[in-house]
Amino acid sequence: MRVLLVNGSSRKKGCTSTALYEVERALQEEEIETEQLFIGNEVLPDCIACRKCKETGSCIFHDVVNAFVEKAKSADGFVFGSPVYFAHPSGRLLTFMDRAFYSGGGAFAFKPAAAVLSARRAGTTASFDVINKYFTICSMPVVSSTYWNHVYGQQPQEVQMDKEGLMTMYNIGKNMAWMLKCIDLGKRHGLHHPENQKILTNFMR
Repeated sequence: MRVLLVNGSSRKKGCTSTALYEVERALQEEEIETEQLFIGNEVLPDCIACRKCKETGSCIFHDVVNAFVEKAKSADGFVFGSPVYFAHPSGRLLTFMDRAFYSGGGAFAFKPAAAVLSARRAGTTASFDVINKYFTICSMPVVSSTYWNHVYGQQPQEVQMDKEGLMTMYNIGKNMAWMLKCIDLGKRHGLHHPENQKILTNFMR
């Protein structure tokens, strides 16, 4: 089993990465394979609603998003981490997730996922809610912990002092590992995910 941990910060080794490493440590203790992905700090095009991905199966912008979706197809779980900017996840991560989930939503369905936030002081719960919405629109089980999934600190060394926050990250990893093993056990006993209905409407009809 394999979990992809996505670092949506512009800093490769910042507070968000510190939180993700603690989740990763717990997963590895449970013999879950992990890969932490830094989406980078280069210019990342936003979704332009061209819908070409519905024809080709991939986004027209051939960058880190398409590479991630390919990895996601064979992954079993996900953790998306972000710093908090103005009570919101980073614009970089949201651009990344908009394109990944729109062009490759099938790669995520029925796979457990967790959101992880880092902040100096506040805005984490609002940001937590934003990221979780990607999961719930794709039939993904949301992995919880023993508190809301965030750490506090302006620098990595301050995050290391947030013992409750680090405990929360560690427990995310343990809970995700347990969920992945339960899903795998179910599959091996013939229990598969449901086939969901798909009906699209709008408010005009």
